[in-house]
Amino acid sequence: MGDPAGIGAEIIVKALADKVLRAAARFHILGLAACLEAAAVRAGISPFWWRIQHGSRLAETVTVHDAVVFDYPEFSAFLDTAAAANPGPSKAGGEASFRFVEDAISAAQLPRENPLHAVAIVTAPISKTSWDLAGRSRYPGHTELLAERFRTKRTAMMFFGPTLRVALVTVHIPLMEIRDVLTIGRVFDTIDLGHEACRAAGIGAPRIAVCGLNPHAGEDGLMGDEEARIIKPAIQLASDNGIDARGPYAADAVFLDAAKGKFDLVVAMYHDQGLIPVKLLDRERAVNVTVGLPGGAIRTSPAHGTAFDIAGKNLASPGSMHAAIELAIKMFHVEHPTP
Repeated sequence: MGDPAGIGAEIIVKALADKVLRAAARFHILGLAACLEAAAVRAGISPFWWRIQHGSRLAETVTVHDAVVFDYPEFSAFLDTAAAANPGPSKAGGEASFRFVEDAISAAQLPRENPLHAVAIVTAPISKTSWDLAGRSRYPGHTELLAERFRTKRTAMMFFGPTLRVALVTVHIPLMEIRDVLTIGRVFDTIDLGHEACRAAGIGAPRIAVCGLNPHAGEDGLMGDEEARIIKPAIQLASDNGIDARGPYAADAVFLDAAKGKFDLVVAMYHDQGLIPVKLLDRERAVNVTVGLPGGAIRTSPAHGTAFDIAGKNLASPGSMHAAIELAIKMFHVEHPTP
């Protein structure tokens, strides 16, 4: 459900109010039932879920329903705090949202024959500040936590939208530190993982454009040597491994080419280089995907944040959450086609 003070409950309720979407899978919602119920009342939506306390011995018996809320009453005191009345980052919100994600990961790691096994995780937005207040500052976000819990060193953050697909080489680090962490291996890994993610989404032979780090992709070394020293060797390594990767391209031009259909994926060197075009062109339908999780594990998320400023006002659009759920289902069926 994400941070209880954010729009997570609202976008979940609104997205799953779509009966066609709800019929496409069974949904286990980890969060606070009271938040979901309040969101439904504000939106004029009749509750469509069964509620059970998480950890209950009866949990396995109710999973036959298409939507079950696994409630966390130990966090219900949050609803009586000032943070609930005035949405914003809080220790309580961080503790609750971190627990929801931890339990979702545990469900994904259960044996497939277990009725509580999750074939995919869809996460509503969390607040990094709330996680920090709750003592979880070692995890800048979902991606880093997922990588640790799934014991994998090769992960990347990738965004799928109707117009653009973008993978990020670096994510939640200060801009001034990017030069120190950029390596041939890190760029190659992102190209490779993005290539596999496109294939998992049904794109047979992905065409990949790789951005430069500097203006004009370095202008032949006049504006930096990272393109020649790091990015070009990574592209060559990808090509040697049968990946259609090209570049490095100037970031101020390549996204337009991708939007016109010339490329299936753009690999960006840092967060805002890739996220500004995604949020400009695909904000309501963009989906954040953690690529590189082992065993075919799937995690998707809306491409926006907690939106504390509109939380509780019935103003949040469920578009990105709806798209995140649809993509998770599609990725599962591509990985496990029906005979």
